[in-house]
Amino acid sequence: MSFTDRILYKFLKIERSYSQTGEDKILSMLFQGFGKSNIRYLDVGTNDPVAINNTYLFYRNGGSGVCVEPNPEMCRRIIKKRPRDKCINVGIGAEDGAEADFYTMSSHTLSTFSKEEAEGINAAGVFKIESVSKVPLKTINSIIKENFLTPPDLVSIDVEGWNEEIVYSLDFESPRPFCFCVETLTFSHSFNGRKLTGIIDHFEKNNYSVFADTHINTIFVDNDAYERPPQTTH
Repeated sequence: MSFTDRILYKFLKIERSYSQTGEDKILSMLFQGFGKSNIRYLDVGTNDPVAINNTYLFYRNGGSGVCVEPNPEMCRRIIKKRPRDKCINVGIGAEDGAEADFYTMSSHTLSTFSKEEAEGINAAGVFKIESVSKVPLKTINSIIKENFLTPPDLVSIDVEGWNEEIVYSLDFESPRPFCFCVETLTFSHSFNGRKLTGIIDHFEKNNYSVFADTHINTIFVDNDAYERPPQTTH
């Protein structure tokens, strides 16, 4: 946190957003409306533990959770910066025990399991493929079952090229997370990528509604939550 940010927080209680386009501030408002604090989260594709991160604000405010990050270097950064969190050095896939090629890009935020995505970014000429390595995979349902006694308040999903596959694999019959924040725009330098409307349709079919959309990310809330009274404590 910069000196200016510390002053703003100390005297005015104004804290900056750490997300790409303010998603964490929108989520904070949502959680406050439902009386939720000490947020528990699953961060799929954490990458940097602070910058362009949807869960760091909640960590700073006393929350904790599980970070899933296939890049071992970024995992080490997460463990150092966020010791209350558990960091799992795997990718999310369709079945436990499988493995896949992970493309580490010159901009780590663009690293991906999608060969098509990596080669497309590489061909554009701005960012390059630095290395390709085999990484073990686990399903998102196994991660939730093995690490949360009750469903997380927030699931953040930002996995370049694989967001649709992860969302479609979710088990909505099990106890359901309160909300999701999912990247629903494909990568483009000018932010005019393709909107992944199938993700939005899938959530709506499974009784989640869109709470907010920042063009890059969409926030979904379990419709059943609106029928429960707000919590006074978490």
